[in-house]
Amino acid sequence: ITPYLILDDEMKNAMAYAAKRGIDVKIIMPHIPDKKYAYLLARTYYPELIASGVKIYEYEPGFTHAKIFVSDDEKATVGSINLDFRSLYLHFECASYFFRNAVVMDVEEDFQKTLAKSERITLENCRKYPFIRRFAGKALRILAPLM
Repeated sequence: ITPYLILDDEMKNAMAYAAKRGIDVKIIMPHIPDKKYAYLLARTYYPELIASGVKIYEYEPGFTHAKIFVSDDEKATVGSINLDFRSLYLHFECASYFFRNAVVMDVEEDFQKTLAKSERITLENCRKYPFIRRFAGKALRILAPLM
């Protein structure tokens, strides 16, 4: 779960490659953003990721600011790390990493509860998204490393 999805090629390719290998990659984003420009930019990654097998969901009740990652029911992180360039490379973000700890299942349970309140985004959803918003998101990609 991440409120901001602003990917560099390395992260985008890693997620796509994992999904193509059969790994169940799911991302939950907010349906109602706090920063419209970040949301428009994030949506530009949806078609590429979905086409490669990544499942993207939007949390319907509104904005989610959670930053959690769960893997294989044995690893999890909870903290302030967003999936954006600044968080991953420039900021000194903090997170707790859990490995083979009972807390991992608590994080997984939270993820599943959030997923149950989320709508899966399809390529059809992406095609129906208003042209002007798609265009604005693509234009914002120029500034992506700064966001």
